[in-house]
Amino acid sequence: MAVNNVPMPNQIPMMPVPERPAGCPPGLEYLTQIDQLLVHQKVELVEAILGWETNNKYVVKNSIGQQVFYAAEENNCCNRQFCGPMRSFVIHVQDNMGQEVMTLIRPLKCGSCCCPCCLQELEIQSPPGTPIGYVIQDWHLCLPKFTIQNEKREGVLKIVGPFCSVKCCADVNFKVVSMDESTEVGRISKQWTGLMREAFTDADHFGICFPLDLDVKIKGALFGACFLIDFMFFEHSK
Repeated sequence: MAVNNVPMPNQIPMMPVPERPAGCPPGLEYLTQIDQLLVHQKVELVEAILGWETNNKYVVKNSIGQQVFYAAEENNCCNRQFCGPMRSFVIHVQDNMGQEVMTLIRPLKCGSCCCPCCLQELEIQSPPGTPIGYVIQDWHLCLPKFTIQNEKREGVLKIVGPFCSVKCCADVNFKVVSMDESTEVGRISKQWTGLMREAFTDADHFGICFPLDLDVKIKGALFGACFLIDFMFFEHSK
């Protein structure tokens, strides 16, 4: 699917294109230069006023506000309206030249913690068609937990969320930790955006922090995990 809504340079400053190192998928060279991403979902007026679920769109920036990527959901009306936040989706991620550099694919899965045989997962492809990582939900009775896997489906990192993902006037933090969960190495934070926005829209803001020297493919997988977390815990009609 072609995404034609990339914000123009006169709206948001663009991050300069760095040199691509060997082994880095085309388009992910941006991630080699940063240790933080800001993911801002765009507010859709039809959705905010009528509650009619639309395809999500996101602007992705670095820590100084320069645009790095633009992401857009591909979905059909029936899937959005009837499956709601548990819907399957394909999210297309473009660079600032309009080239698709990542594809995020979420199949339709069970949303109950009582069904450990059919938990959530996400595949990250870069370039489109080439898997570079996976996000796999781990079964846990109380806490949101996920495993970040590399392209060989080997576990690399874990994500551990809070017992309650609903907080007023505060960020909700999902810790990125080592496989034995002993060391925190990063964080995915759902940021508090103000009472009016939180009350009347599901257009959320996220921050993703990771080590600067982390494998660029694993950075891409953590980026994908942000979207899965958004849909699972925060994509609810207000």
